[in-house]
Amino acid sequence: MAQTGETTAGPGLGSAFIKLWAANTTSALGTGLVTIAAPLFVASRTSDPLTVSAITVVTWIPWLLFTLPGGVFVDRVDRRRLMVRLDWARVAVMTAFGAAILLGHAPLWMLFVTLFLVQAGEVLFRSASQSMIPALVPHQLLERANGWLMGGVTTTQQMIAGPLGGFLFVLAASIPFLADAGTYLISAVLTALIPGTFRAVARERGHDTADADGPFPVDGPSPVDGADSAARRTRGGLKQGLASVRSDIADSVRFLMGQRILRTMSVLIGVLNITLYAGGAVLVLLAKERLHLSSVGYGLLMTCMAVGGILGSAFGDRLIRRVTATWTVRVGLVLEAVTHLVLALSHNAYLVGGALFALGVHSTLWFMVSSSLRQRLTPPEMMGRSAGLNLFIIFGGNAVGALLGGVVAKQFGLSAPYWIGFVVAVVVAATAWRVFSPAAVAEVYATPVPGPEADGPEGVTTAAPDSTRSS
Repeated sequence: MAQTGETTAGPGLGSAFIKLWAANTTSALGTGLVTIAAPLFVASRTSDPLTVSAITVVTWIPWLLFTLPGGVFVDRVDRRRLMVRLDWARVAVMTAFGAAILLGHAPLWMLFVTLFLVQAGEVLFRSASQSMIPALVPHQLLERANGWLMGGVTTTQQMIAGPLGGFLFVLAASIPFLADAGTYLISAVLTALIPGTFRAVARERGHDTADADGPFPVDGPSPVDGADSAARRTRGGLKQGLASVRSDIADSVRFLMGQRILRTMSVLIGVLNITLYAGGAVLVLLAKERLHLSSVGYGLLMTCMAVGGILGSAFGDRLIRRVTATWTVRVGLVLEAVTHLVLALSHNAYLVGGALFALGVHSTLWFMVSSSLRQRLTPPEMMGRSAGLNLFIIFGGNAVGALLGGVVAKQFGLSAPYWIGFVVAVVVAATAWRVFSPAAVAEVYATPVPGPEADGPEGVTTAAPDSTRSS
């Protein structure tokens, strides 16, 4: 039987979580390297702006296409094994592209296909990783665990990968991509070392999460009685599988709509991400035209936000305990409105840098609180779908905001996205103030949540059938 005491006992996060954290952080470093190297590779082949911008489109499309069905898949299989297999697949894909560069046969379409496949894997990997956290750490340490994850990703992806990716690309165009493959390999090994099996076995409609036939079982007899009959069974199985996926997605949406706090947080993150990314889309123009900063100065502004995020992840769990999750959310929403106001009015680079630093702290604290509340309220068998739905809302808001930012700034001036963001943030803060009351949030923290249990020779994580809670 797998030993699970290390993941649930004691004041620390446990060695199993440390392995998950190290896998995520290492993988994030590789992703950051490719984020820098990919546009440099395209720019070395063409100066067409449309082709260069296509990188962003290719890397975002998987998040919009696969987060919802991916969450269903994560809930039907062993999440740890899925992560390991995804990492090995990405090792193969990224190694193939790096080798193609070395051989001098790496057309741009191959880069786009590589990025699409790797990001599709990241969608599933992220959902599975977030779904495993409540099974690895005590629920009173969820804020710390989520803070560690956020801090590791921010440090490697936003602080280290930027200069390192550019430096490695100068040495040889293939190195960042091969290094990314290496980080996926390390992530696969670390994830494989986590003990236990992480598959939620309770299902709302009474059928198993997964069986020997895979995550999408097909009912009915299976004798070989002719090609036509087999084809009919295949079509029927596919239709049944698709209907089952749609039904599971609908279950997760109904669950979200039935939870007042989760429903409000989802609306908030969707709306606020639209305004944040609308402003972020034209931040480089604000830095250049209004603040009169060079490229280095713009990079320092972004560094301010990253440093704030790292600081928030380091001290966030203690701050949340001291001021409570309620006031962390409330003050953060007010701070977000103030940030938009500063960006709309200020001509002082130091003031803008300070506002972005504070926004970085708030963003990390928001992630810690929102993720922990969602992990506390969501039953284990629905954790993957919950994570997928949350990611869909986040990246949907990002995509809409990035598209609207330039349009609004072009039509109404550079400050317009920030004024809109300020008004929206004020309205959101006022609307959400009562929802995140001390009593409502305290009820979530006080509600007993069933933890993982070792069951069977592999230590299968189980979920109580009645673990769904309403607000």
